Amino acid sequence: MQNFFAPKGKVSKSDGDDLSQEKKCIPWVEKYRPRGLDAVCAQEEAVSMLKSVLTKGDELPNLLFYGPPGTGKTSTIIACARDLFGNLYSERILELNASDERGIDVVRHKVKEFAQKTANSSRSDGKKCPNYKLIILDEADSMTKSAQEALRRTMEVYSKTTRFCLLCNYVSRIIDPITSRTAKFRFRLLPSEIQRRQIDMIVGKENIKISQNGIDKLIEVAGGDMRRAITYLQSLHRLNPDEITPNDVFEIAAMCDDEKVDGIIKAAQEISFDKMIIKAKELLLDGYPACQFFSQLLDKIVSDEMIPDSKKIPIVEQIGQADYALNDGADEELQMMAVCSVMYRQFQ
Repeated sequence: MQNFFAPKGKVSKSDGDDLSQEKKCIPWVEKYRPRGLDAVCAQEEAVSMLKSVLTKGDELPNLLFYGPPGTGKTSTIIACARDLFGNLYSERILELNASDERGIDVVRHKVKEFAQKTANSSRSDGKKCPNYKLIILDEADSMTKSAQEALRRTMEVYSKTTRFCLLCNYVSRIIDPITSRTAKFRFRLLPSEIQRRQIDMIVGKENIKISQNGIDKLIEVAGGDMRRAITYLQSLHRLNPDEITPNDVFEIAAMCDDEKVDGIIKAAQEISFDKMIIKAKELLLDGYPACQFFSQLLDKIVSDEMIPDSKKIPIVEQIGQADYALNDGADEELQMMAVCSVMYRQFQ
């Protein structure tokens, strides 16, 4: 509730509490998103090209960033836009999520209308501001083919006043006429050293109690996805104010305990089919997803040097078939039994 008796130009204590509470509620993914290109800590090729646009005044081409989620595609282009446009950021940027607005009407109306606007403002800090606008299309690989074809024509007509940056996970889903008009940059999964540096920085600023083994397990679970690592870290801090352990990381990521996965493999090797099936069903009853079990089982089978390659191949093949079937809505228990049966047969 607003305090009308607070002196003008000052913030009352209750208002200050509300502001601090609001700041605490900001997701850490947004709170620690890079505010400029200097804060982007990976993807050197794309960053160096964008920095040359800022420092040398090079012309910004149409861009296509592709790669796994959580590798900094959106953060990089937004950081570049903040450096380019400064206080004019909101006027010069149109950001659309193509997975929600992916039809041809969006291109014909929202994109085209924004591209038609003139950009003739100057920055308040006196720095040079380019005379073009920037349209960011996130998840562009979800756009229909007709929408992409309409976008190609729009990119041609308004090339002097508008730049486009398309972000996607799968570049193969973007039509060739668009890829040929863009500078393509592949965003790779973040190395462990970079993830560790970012996590250590957040741990220090947020006063998080986490063991070194917990950080190692968090990096392993994230698998190069920085957004996932930060989200898990915030959730763990909220759920467990005390020291965070590797087991806590396993729980928040819905990953199976290594001992349970090893127990199923050991039961298959000890000629105990019934015991193996019971352990597999217990895993499902504990709420662990079958796809996660398959992912961990695959890593263990492939990395186990005691298992001959001739036995690994049928197991890996069945895991692939089961994972594909799960994506089509197959029953988790049936697919779990199929994988366990093949594994049992190969070990005997």
